[in-house]
Amino acid sequence: MISTTAAPSTRRAPHSPAGHAHRVTHLVAGTFAELPEIEALLATLPMCATGRVFVEVDTAEQVGMLSAPSRMVVSWLVRAERTGAPGSGRACAPGQALSRAVQAWSAEMLCAESEETADATDTVAAARVWLAGPFTAVADCFDYLTESLNLPATAVDTPARFGLRR
Repeated sequence: MISTTAAPSTRRAPHSPAGHAHRVTHLVAGTFAELPEIEALLATLPMCATGRVFVEVDTAEQVGMLSAPSRMVVSWLVRAERTGAPGSGRACAPGQALSRAVQAWSAEMLCAESEETADATDTVAAARVWLAGPFTAVADCFDYLTESLNLPATAVDTPARFGLRR
């Protein structure tokens, strides 16, 4: 006998960020001097990796092609085209553009939704950070990530010579 009732349809949950809570967001930041290390790190990430890459360079001539997973955005920060501290009229110091970019992006993308739903373990499990560059920039970013955003030091890789892991 043939049934006249339709089989229940299988529905997928609507697309939402919560559906991707298992994904790790990667933040990779460094200067032109660390470009070989950045390239090597990006080559080890899975093709489905998500996140952001910031590379600070002195001039536009140093901007090049950087192979990264398709869900990662690469931003070249050209110091010659930026200013230093607002209102100072000074040129952008080494590491300054990198520090500003990392902190601004992190404030928006690595924050908890609200205090009621904030769970430090969710943010920690969902973020992986690699920082290199001038000590002052790396230290400022490390302090911001670990103190203001409550990421554990173990989620933030920095050069060992800086001694930032507490």
